[in-house]
Amino acid sequence: MSLADFDFIAVEGPIGVGKSSLARLLAEHLGAEGIFEAPDENPFLERFYQDPEQHALATQLHFLSQRVRQLAPVAQKGLFEQRHVADYLMDKDPLFAELNLPPDELEIYREMFRHLRAGLPRPDLVIYLQAPVSVLTERIRRRARPYERHLEAGYLERLNAAYADFFYHFEGAALVIVNATEIDWVNNSADFGQLVQFLEPIQGGRHYFNPLPVTL
Repeated sequence: MSLADFDFIAVEGPIGVGKSSLARLLAEHLGAEGIFEAPDENPFLERFYQDPEQHALATQLHFLSQRVRQLAPVAQKGLFEQRHVADYLMDKDPLFAELNLPPDELEIYREMFRHLRAGLPRPDLVIYLQAPVSVLTERIRRRARPYERHLEAGYLERLNAAYADFFYHFEGAALVIVNATEIDWVNNSADFGQLVQFLEPIQGGRHYFNPLPVTL
């Protein structure tokens, strides 16, 4: 078995860690179809960062609806017709809801998630990217998305902890946990090559990749 034998790969991690960039590179490398979040299309996102209590539910439901629209066609045509690489894991969706919603709104969200999640495809390989908040903050600053300028370090700390807890218990697919602190697969093809080489023999279970940057 090799990396190309996985039908559906999901790349996950906190805001700013580089999951979309890696998902695009993997999709291109494998000749797979990419599935990408579209945060710019969420009209509530900037309002959420400004006033989380007021806009968390609308923001969450918009992302949930978007993900269902993206994944439903994959389920209908079947995973075996085309490999896919996504920059999110659907089963992680409740993580943000649990972090941001009060109990009554969280129950509304959970009911909708249970209903909409049924029948959607599940990845057979998940790549979870980790980095400390200082690294996330710098990467978020560099990409300069206007709606992220209100992000606070405290929120990123809570988010990082929630991701760590989620993947500590995760058993839904083969899992590769990557320390993404020092590597830059966008600007350094050797860094991306290191990761691909590590992923090639993966068949199942849980694996840890702690690379060092490659100097060209």
